Amino acid sequence: MCGIVGAIAAHDVVATLIDGLKRLEYRGYDSAGVAMLNHGKLHRVRRVGRVSEMERAASEEKLAGNLGIGHTRWATHGGVTEHNAHPHISGGIAVVHNGIIENHDQEREKLEALGYVFESQTDTEVIAHLVHYQYQQLGDLFQALQKAVTQLSGAYAIAVIALDQPEKLVCARMGCPLLVGIAEDGAHYVASDVSAIISATRKVIFLEEGDIAEMGCGSLRILNLQGEQVNRPVHISDVSLASLELGQYSHFMQKEIHEQPKALSDTIDQVIEDGISPLLFGEDAEQVFKEIEGLQILACGTSYYAAMVGKYWLEAIAGIHTDVEIASEYRYRPAVANPKYLVVTISQSGETLDTMEALKYAISLGHKATLSICNVRESALPRASKMAFYTRAGPEIGVASTKAFTTQLVALFTLALTLAKTRGRLTRKQELAYLDDLRHLPGSVQHALNLEPQIKLWAEKFVHKSHALFLGRGLHYPIALEGALKLKEISYIHAEAYAAGELKHGPLALVDSEMPVVVIAPNDALLEKLKSNMQEVRARNGELFVFADSDSHFGAAEGVHVIRTPRHVGALSPVVHAIPVQLLAYHTALMRGTDVDKPRNLAKSVTVE
Repeated sequence: MCGIVGAIAAHDVVATLIDGLKRLEYRGYDSAGVAMLNHGKLHRVRRVGRVSEMERAASEEKLAGNLGIGHTRWATHGGVTEHNAHPHISGGIAVVHNGIIENHDQEREKLEALGYVFESQTDTEVIAHLVHYQYQQLGDLFQALQKAVTQLSGAYAIAVIALDQPEKLVCARMGCPLLVGIAEDGAHYVASDVSAIISATRKVIFLEEGDIAEMGCGSLRILNLQGEQVNRPVHISDVSLASLELGQYSHFMQKEIHEQPKALSDTIDQVIEDGISPLLFGEDAEQVFKEIEGLQILACGTSYYAAMVGKYWLEAIAGIHTDVEIASEYRYRPAVANPKYLVVTISQSGETLDTMEALKYAISLGHKATLSICNVRESALPRASKMAFYTRAGPEIGVASTKAFTTQLVALFTLALTLAKTRGRLTRKQELAYLDDLRHLPGSVQHALNLEPQIKLWAEKFVHKSHALFLGRGLHYPIALEGALKLKEISYIHAEAYAAGELKHGPLALVDSEMPVVVIAPNDALLEKLKSNMQEVRARNGELFVFADSDSHFGAAEGVHVIRTPRHVGALSPVVHAIPVQLLAYHTALMRGTDVDKPRNLAKSVTVE
């Protein structure tokens, strides 16, 4: 959601900035722009639409310079117009910003009283005018930004350049991700995501809450929230350029669906290598796990559905009470906290604002034991948590999460086993059996991927539909929810999911010959109950599309289409059944001609409310 890239170097940086913006496209955006300093002039190019349109305009205007900032905007305040696109300029000050300024209305009134004229409806223009006002008073860009942010409430990542100070690039972070890149030739970069600058450098510093940084060619200083100069650790990013390219695939979503056997294997390897051990979660985990009385899991979107599956595992295997809640709801209600509960947050990016704020709220209520399950090292959630488990999905570019979801499931399964072992509920025989199941999981997922040609034929039947129902029971009800989410977010077909037993309590009214009903039907203890629910659909002329295990005993019939996934894999079955619903959504969207990787109105990294 929105993206920032900036650079200061001894050479022209326009190509680097535009390349960085292209690599940030996956986050979701509707306009893009850059501002450059060159030969004593401040040049700005903005366009609604794709980065490529802005790139053409920049080329036509022969944009150049060794200092500049760029931005991809996902509209929040104000519509999708060129006037609302970043960068915003006030006098000789240019600003790009991610996040939400909550007190922008009040600050706007103050600035208008001072004579500032607003050209946009954005909250970001408030920052530009505030920095300009402080710059007029202080004469130094770094000090001006430092003073301006004290007047802001909300979440922000900000990068600023000034016409009168071409030797510096300044930035600030509060609640939104921002990092500094350090190149061997003395150049410095700022970005909201390491992918934006990976072609220029792998050496990065992750700014912390309240940090303000000033960069020049060969110089860097960082002040913390208290105004003290600090040295933040330098990390060497393990993100590769190859992982950010499509390769043989047509879309990142397709690539990431097919990367799941490797992503799962990489995530499982750390478990197999060390065995089921609390050390997987941190040095203090063993003591924490022995003392907790339950879990509170907080997450959003697809991560929330992973948490719902995790609840089944945690209660069935570890015998520990588990609550699962949508982070954006939890943070705004008067929760009754039990400080002896472990708070678990789940996020692919580690920067999801609602989840981060929910964690802060939980801590304020007295929770001390905190664990983050995340795919991005050094992101905000792991840094704010006492313990962390990193999935090894690799970069996920497609907005619709796929490999991050299945690796989160493995992380939650591992947590359930670890808690069971710590609490004396897991025998050595059971542990070895579960580890064996994990070893075989990537192979089962590959078998599910091999069903793609059959699933493509199903997609042809969905392409002209306007609605769909997904059904599941027990462990697989959240997979039905995830399947419905995938279909609606990339194909724009309205889809809903229900626990199949709830069908007769209302949703059955929707079923007719035009309503396809997708059923997740593993060969488990609830299969016979599920068959009864399927009969309810057929009796109303509903058309069934059933994902069944190869060892289940029912076949296709009129109005009943069946695709058999690999044999039932026990407790890990939800991971395998996630694959076909991903493929169904992908191929349906492909046939409908939607933008599979960047669906309308959505963003990858959701850093606003």
